[in-house]
Amino acid sequence: MKRTLLNFVKIVLAIYMFMCGLLYFFQENLIFHPQKLEKGYQFQFHPDFKEYYFKTDDGNLLHGILFKAANSKGLIFYLHGNARSLKSWGSVAKTYTDLNYDVFILDYRGFGKSEGTIDGEEQLFKDNQLVYDVLKNKYKEQQITILGYSIGTGLASKLASDNQPKQLILQAPYYSLTDLVQHMLPFVPTAILKYKFETSQYLKKCRLPIFVFHGDIDEVIYYGSSLKLKKQFDTQIQLITLEGQSHNGITANKQYQEELKSILN
Repeated sequence: MKRTLLNFVKIVLAIYMFMCGLLYFFQENLIFHPQKLEKGYQFQFHPDFKEYYFKTDDGNLLHGILFKAANSKGLIFYLHGNARSLKSWGSVAKTYTDLNYDVFILDYRGFGKSEGTIDGEEQLFKDNQLVYDVLKNKYKEQQITILGYSIGTGLASKLASDNQPKQLILQAPYYSLTDLVQHMLPFVPTAILKYKFETSQYLKKCRLPIFVFHGDIDEVIYYGSSLKLKKQFDTQIQLITLEGQSHNGITANKQYQEELKSILN
């Protein structure tokens, strides 16, 4: 009986170690779900827009689109979620151009027309800084608002912490990716996570207004993430709870749009 139990435990441990190994080596596949576009793909967006390419130190080209407002007050640097491409993400631009803000949206490596593959968080941070430095030649930093959605909130927080934009807007942020994994998969050892995206740590360096929007029925990034951020950065963060809002569709939320008018005024 003891031997049977011991063998069972060994099998369970072996399966557990195997699963942890898969999680470690295939993290990019679990976190990022890019949509590739042909270089010649023609976008069909209504607003005035222009495509840009940025060459990285390792020779890859990153692709982004600048959507222009009729009478621009500044720029929204938008860091999108973990799936799809500019083909769909570009649809959010009109909300901001209608408020007289230009919008720049970058496709991460391997997304859309951007070349390369993602192999680490520092690589993403470096790519975002490269693009931000180019945009600083077109806009004064005090005209730039960094906005991140979902996976992009950690990236946006890091970028804001290393620069001096006017303000930071986070849609459905996580306290850290480690915290989110612990919440969703408590049996996974956090030591195997290559992507930490420590939003709470990055915000410690930010000296700017921070606006957090989170749906109270978010089924992907739990609402408590924003409550934890608000508790830690009480005076610096303005938390706006979107009642009845799930993870997707925040930009189209009427309450969000009304609050946005005040923030961007």
